[in-house]
Amino acid sequence: MADTATRPAHSRRRFLTGLAGIGAAGMGAAPLTGCSAVGLGTGRDVRGLDVWTLTDPVQNKIQRAALARLRRTHPVPAKLTPFPNTGYTQKLRIAMGTSDGPDVFWSWGGESLRPYHDAGLVVDLADRFGKDTRWRDAFLPAALQAARVEGREPLGLPVRGMQPVILFCNQTLFDEHDLRPPRTWDELLDVVDAFVDADVLPVSLAGAESWCELMWLECITMRLTGTGPLRRIFAGERDSWRHPAIEEALDRIQKLVRRGAFGQAFGSVSYGSGGASALFAKGRAAMHLMGSWEYSNLRNDHTRFTEEGLSWVSFPEIPGGTGDPRALVGNNTNYLSVNARSSDIDAGLDLVGTQLAARPFIDALIKAGDVPAAVGIEDRLRDLAPDPDFALYVYRIVSDAPDFTLSWDQAMLPAVKEAMLSSLQQIFLEKLSPRQFVDAMELIQ
Repeated sequence: MADTATRPAHSRRRFLTGLAGIGAAGMGAAPLTGCSAVGLGTGRDVRGLDVWTLTDPVQNKIQRAALARLRRTHPVPAKLTPFPNTGYTQKLRIAMGTSDGPDVFWSWGGESLRPYHDAGLVVDLADRFGKDTRWRDAFLPAALQAARVEGREPLGLPVRGMQPVILFCNQTLFDEHDLRPPRTWDELLDVVDAFVDADVLPVSLAGAESWCELMWLECITMRLTGTGPLRRIFAGERDSWRHPAIEEALDRIQKLVRRGAFGQAFGSVSYGSGGASALFAKGRAAMHLMGSWEYSNLRNDHTRFTEEGLSWVSFPEIPGGTGDPRALVGNNTNYLSVNARSSDIDAGLDLVGTQLAARPFIDALIKAGDVPAAVGIEDRLRDLAPDPDFALYVYRIVSDAPDFTLSWDQAMLPAVKEAMLSSLQQIFLEKLSPRQFVDAMELIQ
């Protein structure tokens, strides 16, 4: 996944390993009803609230301010415990297997949350809050998908912004060659051919990091068939990789490779060092398929280009495909969940169920450059966001999305993920055929 030096910690595409060995925006800060009484944990002495998160100076300041507001309604000690991204997975897994785990913890959702659900270590928010649904209704439904396990109500609520995958375009190059950003697959092929003929790299691809290649498989499959087959894959069902759309998507990728879409040296281009972004921003590549966090990277490192030469579109529609063209894939957001063993579940529920939707918290995220998952914040994005046009674009496409699929490498078990990423690199290098990829994945599944 991408180096933390080039994108925020919450957007790193890391996947928590299994838990082994253990059993409306603008909402005020008034606590939700239906919370349990203080101290209804598993017998630990009330020691105050310990909230585990990832290290991020800007975000940690926002999170500490939320804890300060929490103390007005729950006058108990509350502390934020930030950890570097590297090692957080293992530390959390070990701590959650003891009686000294965090009261509230940060996750990516998906498979990073499932082990704690299966072990009974995550508070069921719907059960605790009962008929009061403000905790859930304050957020966009698509952003909550990754916090659901087996279709249940969300087990955590958003603490960061939303990050769908977007096709970024170097509009300067498109204008110079009298082209427009592609809206359909055929238009994409025409654009690729035109840039190849003009000796311009059509697509910047960090092929040295397979999670960047994965976005192409994710987006093509999503357009071909929607999310139904993916749910079978994520559930580990036999023969799920044999869905025709998977093989077709892989075949389309290899045809793009042969067409010259990614050039000849993509296997040596990295994302963490900024190589792929530089190729794109400096006019050597016309397109870059990446999560929306790329906008911040470009603005920080290539400000003039971002202000004068950048455009963006959703991934092109594929004629004949059954996937909804509004559907998205990427990092839905990041979540805070309450540990069922907490000695102060009530305070944890107030933090997660009330403070994360409170106006001061949402406004602080917007000012920091995030696009929060809260409902009804268009005017505030327009007034407070550093880059209102892009923020409103991201907010609109997520609001309109009938489905926002979590990045595949976060939705799969670790062994399946590693096999998929390794085999996918071989697909791009044309060392595996689509059928061989499918066969290899079925052996792991």
